[in-house]
Parts: sequence; C-alpha cells; structure tokens
Amino acid sequence: MPEHTPAQPPIATKKPVTRSFHGRDFVDDYEWLRDKDSPETIDYLEAENAYTEAQTAHLKDLADNIYNEITSRVKQTDMSIPVRAGDWWYYGRTEEGKNYGYSCRLPVEEGSDPWTPPTIPEGGVPDGEQIILDLNELAEGHEFFSLGASTVTDSGRYLAYSIDTEGDERFDLFVKDLETGELLDDRLTGVFYGATWVDEDYIFYQRVDEAWRPDSVWRHKIGAPESEDVLVYREEDERFTVGAGGTRSRKYLMIESASKITTETWVLDTTNPEGEFTVLWPREHDVEYSVDHAEVAGQDRWIVTHNATGKNFAVGETGVEELPPLRELNPLLPHDEQVRVEGVDTYQGHIVAAYRRGAIGRLAIMRLGADGYGSFEELDFDEELYTVGAGGQPEWDAPVIRVSYVSFTQPTQLFDYRVATGERTLLKEQEVLGGYDRNDYTAYRLWTTAQDGTRIPVSVVHRADLDTSTPQPTLLYAYGSYESSTDPGFSIARLSLMDRGLIFAVAHVRGGGEMGRRWYDDGKILKKKNTFTDFIDVADDLVDRGLTSYDKIVAEGGSAGGMLVGAVANMAPEKFAGIQAIVPFVDSLTSMLMPELPLTVTEWDEWGNPYEDPEVYDYMASYSGYENVAAQNYPDILAVTSLNDTRVLYVEPAKWIAALRDKATGGQFLLKTEMSAGHGGVSGRYSKWRQTAFEYAWTVDKATGGAVTR
Repeated sequence: MPEHTPAQPPIATKKPVTRSFHGRDFVDDYEWLRDKDSPETIDYLEAENAYTEAQTAHLKDLADNIYNEITSRVKQTDMSIPVRAGDWWYYGRTEEGKNYGYSCRLPVEEGSDPWTPPTIPEGGVPDGEQIILDLNELAEGHEFFSLGASTVTDSGRYLAYSIDTEGDERFDLFVKDLETGELLDDRLTGVFYGATWVDEDYIFYQRVDEAWRPDSVWRHKIGAPESEDVLVYREEDERFTVGAGGTRSRKYLMIESASKITTETWVLDTTNPEGEFTVLWPREHDVEYSVDHAEVAGQDRWIVTHNATGKNFAVGETGVEELPPLRELNPLLPHDEQVRVEGVDTYQGHIVAAYRRGAIGRLAIMRLGADGYGSFEELDFDEELYTVGAGGQPEWDAPVIRVSYVSFTQPTQLFDYRVATGERTLLKEQEVLGGYDRNDYTAYRLWTTAQDGTRIPVSVVHRADLDTSTPQPTLLYAYGSYESSTDPGFSIARLSLMDRGLIFAVAHVRGGGEMGRRWYDDGKILKKKNTFTDFIDVADDLVDRGLTSYDKIVAEGGSAGGMLVGAVANMAPEKFAGIQAIVPFVDSLTSMLMPELPLTVTEWDEWGNPYEDPEVYDYMASYSGYENVAAQNYPDILAVTSLNDTRVLYVEPAKWIAALRDKATGGQFLLKTEMSAGHGGVSGRYSKWRQTAFEYAWTVDKATGGAVTR
C-alpha cells in the first residue's frame, strides 16, 4: 500500500482476481483484504482508522456534547424489576461508572404475595441480595466482553453462564454453585448461544460447524468431562440451524431445526433426559411451525403456530398423542390476510398471542378454564404508534403477565397484568434524567405510495415545536430484511438528534415484517429491489411533503440494512447528503458465492442461491453495493465495521470504501474498524455510548451542512 498521511486518504493496492460463475466474470481488485491475518490488511485498516479520526476531528466537541447528554440523561445506577423463578426473585442492576451490570437475586419472603415483586430501595442495595454474576469482574482484562447464556436450575442452586471475550460469538460455558459461590469443574468450550437445564443433572446446548452454523445439540452431565458429552441431534442439511429449549411447564424439551422457510420440531419428555427425541411433524418444504405445551381441562395439548393454511400463520391445537396433519388442527386463531400471527406463550391458566395488524404489534389473552378454551381478548392502548410485548415471566402457574409498553415518545413502561381481573399495575417507567417531557416531541404515521402503487408505512418523530413548514435535516432509517419489523421504540440518545432540529424517520420497506408475510416475500430473492426503491420513494415523499430536502437527508442502515443503503448509494446518490452504513452487507454476491463462509448456505433462502442459479446471480450482481460502484458523485459515506464480526465480515465495507475512493468522482468516504469487536460493535455501555455519539455527530454534521457544531 502506498505511503500516506492521515490528512490523505489511504489508497488500497489493486490486486485483481477474477471471479467466474455461469460464464460471467467479475474482476475484484480488493479481495486480498479478506486475509485478516495479513499485516498488509491490518496496516490498511489502521490507516483507514487514522484517516477517519483526522477527518472527523472537527466533530470532537459535538460528539463529546452528545455523549455527555446521553450519560446525563441515563439513570446509570439502576435496576430491573425482579422476576420470580422458583423461590427467588431475579433482577439486574447497574452502577454509575461501571461498564457492565450485576445479575442478582433475592429470596421470596414467606408470607408475602408470591407474585408481587419486592420493592427495591432507590439507588441502594436491598437487604439479602445475592450477586450471582458480577459482569465487571468477568470482563476485567478483556477489550471485549459479551454474556451469552445465563440460566439457573429450578432449585436455584446452579447457574450456567457463558462468555465471549473476542467478539466472534464463540462462548465458553461455566457452572457456578450459588450456595458456595464456587465454580464446578464443568467447562464447555466454543459453544453457541444458550443453555437449557433439565433438573440439576443435565445441560443441553448447541455447537456450530465450520461455517458457524448451529448444527447440533449436545447433552452434558454435570460432573462428567466435556469429552463425554453426548450428541443428541445433528442437522445435516446446511440450510437449517438448530436451537433447543424447554417448555414453561418444564414437561418437555424441544429441538427446533429451521431454515428461513421450513421448520421441524423434535420433543423429549424431561422425565427421561437420556431418552431419544421424537419428531412431531416431519419437515415440509415452505411450511413453518412452532410448538408450545398447554394443559387444558386436565389434558396435555400442543399449541401450534403454523403457516400450513396461509402465509400469515394461524394457531391450532391438538392432544399430545394425536398429531393430525397441521392443516387439520383445531383452530384457535384462524388465518387472516390482515393479521400476521407471530406466536403464542402458554401458561397454566392462559395463553398469550402476539400478532401484527396495521403495521403495529398487538397482544391478546385467552383464559383457560375447567371447560376448555376461552376466546382471545386484545389489550388496548391509546397511542397511534407503540410497541407492546409480553415476557419475563418464567413460572408456569403465574396468574400475572409481565407486559412492556414503549413508543417513540413514551419511555419504556413495565406492567403486571392480572389475567383474572384485567388489572394493570405499573411497576416501572424508564427514567430520563434532566426533566424529559414527552409532550415536547411528536410521533405520527405517514404513508408513501411507491412507484408500483404499494402503500409504505413511514414513522416520523421530531420535536413538537419544530417548524415543519420548511425543510428540516432528517435521519432516514430502514432495515427491510428477514421479516424483521422496526417497531416504535424510545431512545435517550435520539433526543440529542431531535433537540438539534433533526427529524427521525423510519421507512418500513418491503422485506421487513411490518405488514405481514407477503410484505416480506415482496422484498426478498428476485423481488429484493423493492426494498431499495421503497426507501428511495420514501425519501422522495418526505421531500415532496416539504419536511426535508435532498441536501438534508442522511440515510442509515446496519447489517442487511447496510446492504440497502449500499444499493441506494449507487441508485440515487443525489438524494442524500450522507450515508451511514453500520456493519454493512455490501459485498453480498461474493459472500453468497462462498458456501464455506459463516451463514452463507442458510442465507440462500433469503437472497437466493447465486452459486447454482444464473438468474439469481445476475439479479444480485445488479444491486450489489460493492460491484456497482460507478464514476459518479456520491454523498459522503461513513462505514463502521468490526474486525471479528462473523456475520458480516469486515472485508465487505473495506472493499466497498476502497472501490468508492478509486471510482467515485465526488464524495468523502470513511471507514472505521473496531479492532476488538464483533457484529454488535464495541462492548461496555460507555464505549457504546461513545460510538453512538460519534455516529450521531457525523449525522448531524452532514444533515445540517455543518451548521450545528456543538
């Protein structure tokens, strides 16, 4: 690589190699950057970091101010609402000045209401607290730290937890005796996320293959060496990944093997942990289902969420011994073209259903009685845009549901919902220090009509006193893949953007899940370009409405959303003042042609299989962010990546930035590589806030044309 100074951009050496598939050749000048063990690669990434630091030095005051605003608004010494499991209340807490938190518990007091969480003293440590994990202590001496599994036996005696100190999402699992505080000799190395106890004797966990695909489930007997662990299930089909977990009733252990479009579930009675798993419904191409266990009128039943009768899924039920075909289950929630059923949670006395209607996620509850099933009753809320969820209640016989509620302007609230009476008790509201008033901000829904007539939902939030009669700086965000929905959520950091006059907008483009399964299907494989054109159409609509102008819009996307903004940069560069791409999937075709890479084969159901299909190859080649860089003016671009990312390799944005710098006729291109991090970026909350402040400072600078400096 030629010598340079931080004032001059690094120019990557061209080492052309030719990729040949289906009679098509592509000359790749920068594929050599894939070798992360090469000193030349590391030198180049460090040179890019130095250049980025020099080119953003003028943003230091702005970034520092945003960081200080974040830290001043966050209640840094805080704790979660305790959740009961067995004879203990479990919770987490944080302390000001410390990057990581504590996992703690308190015993359930005799004579107290077993379903009303204890009151925790403000900013204090409750009497009788037991710290079961000090994450600061575990992270000490490591540049990166992430907690994977953290699960306690029903008795409360043993804790299984796993940690990753590299950022590559390979975890080492430990077992701690919570009565003595000592670690057992049991240690499992290189395991995947998650761990499931069966009694105090067995842990079921997953491992990955060479392509980082979780392909197997193993059984570990406490006290036995790792070498004696038993393989209980292996998935040979490279399109499928596996996961394991227990039902809330503790009666069954489930293994789910799933591709992007097909699932299969295996079950084991937990009274026989060394027994053989048996399949419930054998896999059927393009049929997905998930299973939970319920007891209804004294009988064991399977509650099944499936798409065998329609794309938007339905919920059916059957006896655990009957197993009629999926299409013949007794319906509890029939298929509805306007309602995307997302799943159910079962308890001893009720079932909670989650579904999506009108681009908003909703909850409904069915009470179970001695005479069988009741009917689902939806929970009502007042706001137009909100997110509601149920969870955090592991106990089978719980008469209450823990419900979370949040919106763009409403900080997260946590309720206990008493099923028998419908009473809601507010347990906690996220505190925003410094006098936050939600009435100072407004959020609303717009609908953009795409070029093909499709109506695209758009969420908009900004200060209520912002003058929207003239164009204002705007951050336009989207994801648009994997049927993942970008739901309304509150962000303390985002206040720093809006208080500087920015509009925050979310384009709920096709490829996401906001409008149901068809919305997802219309933005994948050979319809993927709908994702990109929807985003551009939303930008045009915001300009046409007078909310913003092209020289004031910054586009942001991460991971698969980074693919989106990479494609948009080539398709409509004149419509954005800046593009921020976080761990961006911008060299997608190259990755999908390398089955040996992490995730590639499992991703073919999302993007198509260009390795075998020339039509898919040509289609992906037509939108790949890296391969379509052209001699044209681009907006300024900031790409952020991590050296140890196993999901979207650092080489993708590195090649992209190198190509932009070589071919573009205008635009500044910056690459920032975290040298000790993974797909989620840096670890530690203060480091994450610093990174967010840097990214937001860059966004403010581009959206305001440098008019805002502090």
